[in-house]
Amino acid sequence: MTLNEYMRDRLPVIEETLQHTLKRMVPSGNKELEEMLSYHMGWVGEGAGPKATGKRLRPLLVLMVNEACGGEWKRALPAATSLSFLHNFSLIHDDIEDDSDTRRGRPTVWKKWNMPQALNSGDLMFSFSYACMMRLAEVGHSPETTLRALKLLEDTIAKLVHGQHLDMSFETRDDVTLPEYWQMINGKTAALISCACEMGALLAKTNKKQQKQLAHFGRSLGLAFQVQDDWLGIWGDPAVTGKSASMDLITRKKTIPILFGLEQNKEFTRCWGMGFHPDDVEYMADLLKNEGAQAYTEAEAKRLTKEALDSLEEAFDKENELAQLLTELATKLTKRSA
Repeated sequence: MTLNEYMRDRLPVIEETLQHTLKRMVPSGNKELEEMLSYHMGWVGEGAGPKATGKRLRPLLVLMVNEACGGEWKRALPAATSLSFLHNFSLIHDDIEDDSDTRRGRPTVWKKWNMPQALNSGDLMFSFSYACMMRLAEVGHSPETTLRALKLLEDTIAKLVHGQHLDMSFETRDDVTLPEYWQMINGKTAALISCACEMGALLAKTNKKQQKQLAHFGRSLGLAFQVQDDWLGIWGDPAVTGKSASMDLITRKKTIPILFGLEQNKEFTRCWGMGFHPDDVEYMADLLKNEGAQAYTEAEAKRLTKEALDSLEEAFDKENELAQLLTELATKLTKRSA
């Protein structure tokens, strides 16, 4: 089976399970609340479809790792659904916290309705993550396994919120360091991807060593994913990414190439400190490139991708077909152009 064949087989099941769960979980008769959450998930409204739903990376990783570990992937669906809702809850609140008008080419929930209603709908979606995880017992998992899965979920939520707090605090600081950046993305991006991989292994009842190897795979993959995203935020092709490549510079976002550039204390640092006009972002991006920020960012993405693949190789036999697909997926994600 190829990666595309696997995704064509599993992603529709994930999508159907998410839709069915959302309809079941929204209080009966509240059509507007259902519409708001369905809109955010990419199922309804103008522009609905695959581009609006996103990659569904986290639930897909739960199933792929679970199956690679010898688990029955359908019995991992409640956990996959849980992490997908948790991720999407965080996006609803993230859009409010970042004052973002659009997501995936469409108005954000708070922009389309209003901020209080968006907060309220996000809170409901957050509750879905716990409700879904509780269904593990219904599909045959032991109470002990269910409790361990809930504990992993709880720990991940704390890391996720910690990372988001750091990200917001960076906006008002001029002294953010690269070590602080790594701490921030470890929580904001890597924690949930790491959780997805560890969760898949946990539900397959693998030993703790393999669970930790796969958690490390997910963490390194998540870090590489974010570093690549930061690269795209400055040097990506807007026609491919669907967003302005100048936005990270205009909003003075503390991403890895920008922080590296500031640490060099050269022309980029001087221009950053003086302030620059939006028309100068191309010049600023060129300064970062000339001062080594682009090469550094690319090297870090490559290093983290290797760490992820090394952990995967330690966890599985070379003949494991699903592990080979995980390798292909990880490589594809960390070399993406959008």
